[in-house]
Amino acid sequence: MERRDSLDGTTTSTTDRGDAKSLMGAEFEVFLNFRGSDIRLNFADCLYHSMDGAGIRVFRDDEEIIKGEAIEGRLEHAIKSSRICMPIFSRNYATSAWCLRELAYMVDCSRNIDGKAMILPVFFDVNPDDVKLKTNQYHDALQKHEQKFGCHVVQQWKEALREVGLIKGWHLKDRGQGELIRLIVAEVSIKLNRRDKILPDHLVGIHDRVEDVMHLLDEGSPDVRYLVIHGMGGIGKTTLAKVVFNQISCRFHGCSFLLDVREASKGGKVVQLQKQLLSEILNFKPVEIVDSDAGIDQIKRRFRDKKVLIILDDIDKWDQLAKLAEKRDWFGSGSKIIITTRDTNFLPIEEGNQENNVQRCFEEFKIYQMEELHHGHAVQLFSKHAFRMDFPPPDYNDISRDIISKAGGLPLALEVIGSSLYCKSKRLWKDTLTKLGLVPNQDILRKLKISFEMLEDAQREIFLDIACYFVGEERIYPHHMWKALDFLPRIEINFLIRMSLIKIDDDDRLLMHDLLRDLGREIVRQEDLKVLGKCSRLWCPKIALQVVQNRKGTENIMALKLTGLSIEHDFTSEEFSRLPSLRLLELEGGNLVGDFKNLLSSLRWLSWRHCPSDLQAVNLYLWNLVVLKLSDSDIPENWNGWGSCLVNHDLKVIHLIRCHLSSTPDFSTCLNLKILVLDENCPRLLQISSSIHKLERLKRLEIIPAQVQLSKLPASVPFDLFAVPSAICGLKYLSSLKLEGQCIQELHPSIGEMAGLKCLSLMNCHQFRQLPDSIGKLRSLVILNLVYTRIKELPNSIGDLRKLEIMNLGSTQIRKLPNSIGRLESLVELYLANTKITGLPVSVGYLKGLKFLTLAGIMENLRVLESSGCKNIRCTGGSVKMADCNRSTNITWPPQLWRLGISCDDPQSVTWPAQLYNLALRDVTSPLKQPFFSSLRYLSRLTLFRCWFTEINFQQLENLHYLDVLLCKSLVRLLSLSRLQKIKRLIVMSCSQLMEIQDLGELESLEELSIENCGSIQRLPDLSKLHELRTLHLYHCELVQGLPDIPNPCHLDVHGCPMLVESGDSCETCRQCREPNVDVNCMRGLFSRSNLKAVKNWNHGKHQRLRHYDSIQKVS
Repeated sequence: MERRDSLDGTTTSTTDRGDAKSLMGAEFEVFLNFRGSDIRLNFADCLYHSMDGAGIRVFRDDEEIIKGEAIEGRLEHAIKSSRICMPIFSRNYATSAWCLRELAYMVDCSRNIDGKAMILPVFFDVNPDDVKLKTNQYHDALQKHEQKFGCHVVQQWKEALREVGLIKGWHLKDRGQGELIRLIVAEVSIKLNRRDKILPDHLVGIHDRVEDVMHLLDEGSPDVRYLVIHGMGGIGKTTLAKVVFNQISCRFHGCSFLLDVREASKGGKVVQLQKQLLSEILNFKPVEIVDSDAGIDQIKRRFRDKKVLIILDDIDKWDQLAKLAEKRDWFGSGSKIIITTRDTNFLPIEEGNQENNVQRCFEEFKIYQMEELHHGHAVQLFSKHAFRMDFPPPDYNDISRDIISKAGGLPLALEVIGSSLYCKSKRLWKDTLTKLGLVPNQDILRKLKISFEMLEDAQREIFLDIACYFVGEERIYPHHMWKALDFLPRIEINFLIRMSLIKIDDDDRLLMHDLLRDLGREIVRQEDLKVLGKCSRLWCPKIALQVVQNRKGTENIMALKLTGLSIEHDFTSEEFSRLPSLRLLELEGGNLVGDFKNLLSSLRWLSWRHCPSDLQAVNLYLWNLVVLKLSDSDIPENWNGWGSCLVNHDLKVIHLIRCHLSSTPDFSTCLNLKILVLDENCPRLLQISSSIHKLERLKRLEIIPAQVQLSKLPASVPFDLFAVPSAICGLKYLSSLKLEGQCIQELHPSIGEMAGLKCLSLMNCHQFRQLPDSIGKLRSLVILNLVYTRIKELPNSIGDLRKLEIMNLGSTQIRKLPNSIGRLESLVELYLANTKITGLPVSVGYLKGLKFLTLAGIMENLRVLESSGCKNIRCTGGSVKMADCNRSTNITWPPQLWRLGISCDDPQSVTWPAQLYNLALRDVTSPLKQPFFSSLRYLSRLTLFRCWFTEINFQQLENLHYLDVLLCKSLVRLLSLSRLQKIKRLIVMSCSQLMEIQDLGELESLEELSIENCGSIQRLPDLSKLHELRTLHLYHCELVQGLPDIPNPCHLDVHGCPMLVESGDSCETCRQCREPNVDVNCMRGLFSRSNLKAVKNWNHGKHQRLRHYDSIQKVS
């Protein structure tokens, strides 16, 4: 039987049928690619039947698949689904365009991180050099192909040949055919024995995480790499590791997945783990180990030359790693070791590298920090377990949202709660929601409590304090309280961060997952379920009030919160006499009444909102107070409470927010004060006490926008708020000085004497014009914020700030940067947005540590951006504005740049950085004559905003995952979308002239499609093949006349489409979508569809049943 090759026109014969019959159904393990006329009747047939006899599912290109039917898509599916692709190179192989095209597709799949295929070539009667095109064996055939298919296509085939020619395969000349076939079958059987890990049925939001891990893992690199997946319990670390293992394990000589190392180590089973590791990587050969030292010796000896993949799940101690995979030189080139842990404290991390970053890289380890699921994925995962669908039914939307918010994006919680509610009554759902508000789910808490039980006493106390009181609080304030209690807060906080129990945000505030907060509070509640007065912390104001007023307090109580009560209460000394251990007190309104002699002597923290102007307590002396926070209070400078609060020489913090003071108190009695903050509108404040110069240990002084106006800093003594004394420069311990929103015009040269200053902010000081040369003496300065000042230049001495990491010059009058800026060796972030800078000095290239550069709104005459020396820069913030970049702008991109926002007249004139991952392009005014994306092979996210294209061709962006096309008002067509086979989200918004989205129905990976305010588009294609599509938004597309067929399940959300009409009897849309959300008022004619069983109308956010439509059947 003969079939004409659809590409090269040659005819070949075949004797077999049936391989293609199941092509679209099952996954194959091996895909055979060969020139049939060369080897089909002998070697290929024998190899096929030998593998088939060994139980290996083999697909070979049966050139008689379905006579006369196009099969390109089917073959692509077979290649993509196969684990091993085996091209058999023969003398006439290159004469078949069909074979070459398949080969190029194999190579493309093997490069893709999602691809399963491993290529194992067989050199039948040619040499590897022939395939590498180092000889003339394939020369003539390729030349003929160029005449027919063009140079571009044939060049891709040549690259594929060269790449596969480099792969170690089998060579027939080394042995006979029978022996070669036996060796191939044996090795293929070993490689297919992957022992894939079983994954949950419902995987949601995993793709982006796998991509991030694969990027950090750099699987194709020859170095031995350690990757740590870090996150709280139940967040999906093990699942992520399993997905990565299943995807790449076949590319290693050996692989092993050791589950739950922490528990196994507790039981003294380290030797057993070593045996399992050796056995799995050595293909289950029996292994004998006497002790752990012997096991280490065998691992080092037997893996030294092997490329291995090892997963060590749930490690929490260095000793566990040391006995399984301690050093890189134990393993062969290209080996990868993946560790999952909830606690990175065992890693040898330097003190300076303990920030809570999403990704942190150290010399030996790359760390991937797992975050909670975002809301959309959380809804989907919960719905899969609770409803066995991707979205809640409309009448369960509200209660599902409330329950999901309790889970806080934690997969474990979403799965446990969702599964428990499957097929349960609405009443039980409501009871569950109520119960979750009172007592967290015990199954979830048991999993999370493992981490708490690993803590030492001081760490537990700090964890419980944060859970009950300090979520959202700036870290430094409770730090001083804990230090006064003889804890070591810096060490303990870092330990909790590494345990994934807390986080620190960009503003240095303490954060904690809601379920971990609930865990902490439940632990406190369990201290005594019957007598609340015996619990250590009372965070519920009503319960705390009840305990205090009923005099049920005990010495166990360490913290009370009495805020947000409907009625203000006066608290007596008798009530507080039962609380000798109280160290934290939060009050709102009310008063303290009575004789407080010897009471509250343990109090370290007092926070009082609306504190009284006349404190009625007598003999109240807070001798151990460390933190004082007063807010929204009408207290005079001679307030009698100062004598009670400012008696401790070791008081560390005074924070006054919106207090109606005319003068600050005398600070002479608290000389060890470290933080003084006058924040947010103290409208009567006219004077700061001269005693401030005595605060030699003050580290942070903040005077934030108010009526307070400082004209010069510093000046002479005595002083008011228009002249601050030079004595302030004697505050040698001051590390942070914020004078924001003041009328300061200049800094006195003596500012340079503040040698310990780390942060200087003059933000919104609109009269400030010049920095003194002495600024260069601030050798400890890390942050300099001059945004919205009138500064025009920087002194050359700025280059002496060798520790400066962040400099914000945004929205200033500055015109150029001095060359000395190149000496800022520690600079990481540089903000130049909305300045008058026309060019950057060459010395910017010396900023080796620069990672973030923002040039948004910069003058249009910027011509040169030379940043190639900034090798660590990762992204540009905002948008780089370049006018006429086609004529004179010369850009040398940083080599590690991965995210770029840019405004450019002519993108075709720019040589784009090939490594870009995320590109936001805006305000392009020139027409797009040809695709400019050809070099961006790694681009994953593309945003086109206000670009004046009429057509856009996406044929080069094969790795694109997210595409947003916004406000492109001249755009008529989006072309060649069929090449975007990895795209997950497509948003097209406010493109008023858009008429066609080509190949939309072929985007098989698409999960979300949103088309909004596109008034010219009339019809969407059939989307039924988009099996991954979960959401379709169609908003205000006035001319759209028919809903497309869409897959099931898919959430359909349609608004403002008045022309929607019956699209045909065969339309499956309404059959497949369960209760789609539609706006009935804007959809004439839709209701003629007999299959539409229920329609919901959006009315001010609430669903209402529609009536008087005979064709709509109510759904109970």
